[in-house]
Amino acid sequence: PWSRWAPCSGGGSGDGDQPVATIASARPSTFRFPRAKCALVMIDWQRDFLDVGGFGHALGNDVTPLQKALGPAAAVLAAARAAGMPIVHTLEAHRPDMSDCPAAKRARCPAIGTVQDEARGRLLVAGEPGNAIVDAVAPLPGEIVIHKPGKGAFYNTNLEAELRSRGVSHLIITGVTTEVCVQTTAREANDRGFDLLVVADATESYFPQFKASTLEMIVAQGAIVGWTAQSTEVVDALAAA
Repeated sequence: PWSRWAPCSGGGSGDGDQPVATIASARPSTFRFPRAKCALVMIDWQRDFLDVGGFGHALGNDVTPLQKALGPAAAVLAAARAAGMPIVHTLEAHRPDMSDCPAAKRARCPAIGTVQDEARGRLLVAGEPGNAIVDAVAPLPGEIVIHKPGKGAFYNTNLEAELRSRGVSHLIITGVTTEVCVQTTAREANDRGFDLLVVADATESYFPQFKASTLEMIVAQGAIVGWTAQSTEVVDALAAA
């Protein structure tokens, strides 16, 4: 039950002599995480959502707001790599035969699986050019890449097994969109016992009010889902650790 965690002072304090990083300015309180047990999760930084002509654009959205978060996300990614943290990249991506795309999802979003630009290929289909992660935050060899058929990164994937096998207890999250895939993943992680922090300026939505509301929901009631902080604060904490 949540009451067991309500008095928290921010993340865990680490185990024994594990080096602990601290973000004192995090909301709603100080966030502490053992660097050796923390992973960075980069959610859905894919062309389908960020590019004109992609899936997000096909839904009628202005994709330019999402570009604002790319610089902060890239800075956090570089800092996490320098710190030797596990890195996870996710993509919302369906199998070519669409067997993992429910009929209800296709009915609501009929553009999934269609070709609207030959250079991009089929929308939201794994392996297609438009489904690739954008260059600014592209995975390096050895980093974990998760193809997820749903909004949350834990649904019908091996993400939890990958994290548990590495002893991960804490997550730092960036990605798009804030109110959909980022929030769903954060709530899934919270239910699985992970402490997490969403990097406020390294996540974005097509709708500014949705982003603002989601971040408030995450930190409400003493971090009922998790914490938030700015990218500069996260980078500084990783460097200091």
